[in-house]
Amino acid sequence: MAADGGPPGPREEHRVGRRESPEERADRRWGELLQEVRVAQTGVQILFGFLLTVVFTPRFASLDATDRTVYVVTVVLGAATTGALIGPVSFHRIVSGRRIKPQTVAWAARLTLAGIVLLLATVISALLLILRIALHNGAVPWLVGGLVAWLVLCWFGLPGWALYRYGRRR
Repeated sequence: MAADGGPPGPREEHRVGRRESPEERADRRWGELLQEVRVAQTGVQILFGFLLTVVFTPRFASLDATDRTVYVVTVVLGAATTGALIGPVSFHRIVSGRRIKPQTVAWAARLTLAGIVLLLATVISALLLILRIALHNGAVPWLVGGLVAWLVLCWFGLPGWALYRYGRRR
């Protein structure tokens, strides 16, 4: 707000927001990132753990070559996702105390985003495998395609829209 009680002017609008040092900002962003990674890691760990057990079930031996390939791709994607989402923790641990927290946060954020993209691929691959086995029909590509669209909208489309819609006001 302007000193006169009206809307902020161009100079005052620039000041709106947190008053924090670069170190405080890095600390805050690191805490936020850790919370986000914890949520994503939980889902990945459950999915990946399930995927690792599938190969030991009696039904696995009866899968055709395509389903086995989809399974292997899904497990590899799950492992890559796990690596990307655990990466920020090891990155931080290795460089901790070196006074490069802003850079650490930036790299950890990149790893987390890569992990989210890999998680999307893992979930879709797992859905493809499960629905192929459960349904055995032409509806599978449509169902998977619809779920891809939904997840992309939820995970990337809506945040992108909000960034475009509200980010340009600054």
